[in-house]
Amino acid sequence: MRQYALILAASAAAIALTPFTAAAQEVSDDVVKIGILNDQSGVYADFGGKWSVEAAKMAIEDFGGTVLGKPIEIVDADHQNKADIASNIAREWYDVQKVDAIMELTTSSVALAVQGLSKEKGKIDIVTGAASTEITGKQCSPYGFHWAYDTHALAVGTGGALVKAGGDSWFFLTADYAFGYSLEQQTGDFVKANGGNVLGAVRHPLATTDYSSFLLQAQASGAKVVGLANAGLDTANAIKQAAEFGIVAGGQQLAALLFTLSEVHGLGLEAANGINLTEGWYWDQNDENRAFGEKFFARTQRMPNTIQVGTYSAVTQYLKAIDAAKTDETKAVAAKLHEMPVSDVFTKNGKVQANGRMAYDMYLFQVKTPADSTKPWDYFKEIATVPAAEAYLSVEDSGCDVSAFPK
Repeated sequence: MRQYALILAASAAAIALTPFTAAAQEVSDDVVKIGILNDQSGVYADFGGKWSVEAAKMAIEDFGGTVLGKPIEIVDADHQNKADIASNIAREWYDVQKVDAIMELTTSSVALAVQGLSKEKGKIDIVTGAASTEITGKQCSPYGFHWAYDTHALAVGTGGALVKAGGDSWFFLTADYAFGYSLEQQTGDFVKANGGNVLGAVRHPLATTDYSSFLLQAQASGAKVVGLANAGLDTANAIKQAAEFGIVAGGQQLAALLFTLSEVHGLGLEAANGINLTEGWYWDQNDENRAFGEKFFARTQRMPNTIQVGTYSAVTQYLKAIDAAKTDETKAVAAKLHEMPVSDVFTKNGKVQANGRMAYDMYLFQVKTPADSTKPWDYFKEIATVPAAEAYLSVEDSGCDVSAFPK
C-alpha cells in the first residue's frame, strides 16, 4: 500500500499546467492535452528533463496556443526511470486527465511500457528520449511514433566512424536494460559486419556510481575501442573514471554511443574532447538553428540537444496533424502523422515510415578541444552526414508487422 501511495503521490505532485490554462480548470474534451513524461530528477534529468518540457511549451506558443479553436495544454511528470510508475501516471492521465497524447518518454523500458498502454487505450505516443529500435520494431503500434534517434542510427554513426578509422575490436560497457542491450547489439552487429570483432561485454546497473570493476575488465580485454552503451550521467561518470584508470592514455579509445550536447557541457571539454558522437541536431549548424538555440537559451540558460529540439518538433508535428485532420481523433491524426513530411527547425527532410519511425539525416560530430572552442557552448565539429536511409532500419527490416495495423 505504501508503494502504491507513493506512486500516486509522485504522479499527482508532478503534473503541471502551462500558462495557457488555469491551474484549477476542470478536465474537458474541449482542450487538446499533451503529456510530457520523462526523467526530471535522475540520471537523464539533463538529457531531456524539464528542458524538454520547456521545448514543448515553446512549440505550443509558436503554434499560437490553440488548434481547431481549442486551447492546448501541457501536463508533465517525472517517471523516475521506472516503468511501473510511468504506466500508473500514463493511465491516470488517459483515464482521468483526458490526455490526448504522451511524448518524450526517456528510457526505453518506460517508452515500451507506455506505448503498450497507449495502444490499448487508442492514444498517440511520440518517443523522443528513448532509443530502442523495438519501439518501431516488434513492439510497434499504429499510434506510436519514434522521433529523435534510435540505437541503429547511433551504431551506424558513431560505431561506423570508429570502425572505418581502424577501431576493429570492441568491448562494451552496457546499461542493464532494453536501451543498453539494443545499443550493444546494433553496434556489435555493425562492427562484425565490417570485419571487426567484439571481444566481450559487461552490464552495469542504471545510475551506478562505481565503474572500476567494469573498466578493469574493459582494460584487460585489450580491445581497441571501449563502447559505452549507456547515456546521460552514466556515460559522463564512466568517461571520468576511465581517465582515472588511464584507459585512453593506455592506447584504447572510448566510444560514447549516446552522448549529447548536455553531457558534454556537464563533463567539460577538457574531459570530453576528441570523442565522436552522433546527434540529429546542433545549435551552431546554421542561422535557423542558432536563432532557435538563442531563443531556448534565453528561457533556460542552456543550449538544447537533439532530444529537446526533437520534442519541440514532435509537439509541433502533432498539432499540424490535428489541424490537417480537422479533428483530434486518434486514428485520423495518426494517419496524418504517417502521411505528412516533417520540415521544421529540427529537420527539413523528415519522413515518417509506416512503422512510425521518423527517418531524417543524422550527423557525426567530434567534440572540440578547449583551444578550438571560440565561444560558450561551441563544442562540436561536424565530421559527416549520416543519410536517413543509412541511419534507420527500413520497415521490412524493423520487425514491425504493419499489416496488422487497422486500416
